[in-house]
Amino acid sequence: MTSDNATGKLTIRDIVLKGSIIAVIVTVPSIVSFVIAWMILNDLIQAAIIGAIVHFIAMGFSLKISKKFLVKRGS
Repeated sequence: MTSDNATGKLTIRDIVLKGSIIAVIVTVPSIVSFVIAWMILNDLIQAAIIGAIVHFIAMGFSLKISKKFLVKRGS
């Protein structure tokens, strides 16, 4: 069935693959910053706050990335 390609829609496989990549882009920096802050500061609450701040910043960037990344490029 070539109806997906003719209408310009993404396939389920494309959505899952690209969504997983965006999820990694969002979660890895927040987890890494949490662990590093916890090791340096030795305080769980402050590390969680720093990790949350980095997570929300990464979510803001992922919105811009996903708008460019999830667009089906026509031939």
